[in-house]
Amino acid sequence: GSTDVTARIISAKLIDIIGQRIVIENKPGGGSNIGTELAAKSPADGYTLFLGTVANAINMSLYKNLGYNLLTDFAPISSTSSAPAVLVCSSKLPVKTVQELIKLAKERPGKMNYASSGVGTTPHLAGELFKSRFGLDITHIAYKGAAPALTDTISGVTDFGFKTALSAIPSIQAGQLTPLAVASSQRLSMLPNVPTMAEVGIADFEITSWNGLFAPAGTPRDIIDRLSAACASVAKMKDVQKTFAAQAAVVTSSTPEEFKKFVAAEIKMWGDVVRLTGASAN
Repeated sequence: GSTDVTARIISAKLIDIIGQRIVIENKPGGGSNIGTELAAKSPADGYTLFLGTVANAINMSLYKNLGYNLLTDFAPISSTSSAPAVLVCSSKLPVKTVQELIKLAKERPGKMNYASSGVGTTPHLAGELFKSRFGLDITHIAYKGAAPALTDTISGVTDFGFKTALSAIPSIQAGQLTPLAVASSQRLSMLPNVPTMAEVGIADFEITSWNGLFAPAGTPRDIIDRLSAACASVAKMKDVQKTFAAQAAVVTSSTPEEFKKFVAAEIKMWGDVVRLTGASAN
């Protein structure tokens, strides 16, 4: 998945900078909680790091009994990458802009729907945020994964949805999906003609799948600072920037303090959406 890809791209460069071999160990399952809890309980010696995702921020509210706290059980190091969601609709739907989608949904109360890759996922919560922001009467259709959700939006079984840019671009290029807006602060180089949400008049609506590097809480500050500086160096590398751009993503970096503030804001934002939707994974 994208987290594994990110880990391999970043670690390949970190190896040269810090002079240490890095072994990537994937621990899937439990909505990413199995690997996260394992990392949280690892020795705080700088030899075990954790590549977190937006799912960890969402899970803080989605699960009632987590085995970790993202803010207190980890020491933030740096953000590493960000990939925005794209609001798309079936090409069978008679809309070309976000405002036209909103207008059509209001004209058809209770008759339109959006697809997601499952309850509590970013596409689900983004759809609910969109629904709440504009007071729409639309139905959420949850699928067991991103692929079937994408397929049914292409076919017109579902009307629209928030998709990862990388998964949606081939269908957009084939004319099977209509891109309405990118949910990020800037346009994507792979979709230069698709406006951002802000550009179409919808402020404060940024939905991104992000990755960031953490260490277990208590890891010495000098190790944290050294790794953060290394991440900043990686983010400046042109070949890394090009590699991420090809994945419809952006390589990023931040200080530990900046990353901690960002994570706290993400936890709050997604917590508000989880409470709004009543979503629960327990």
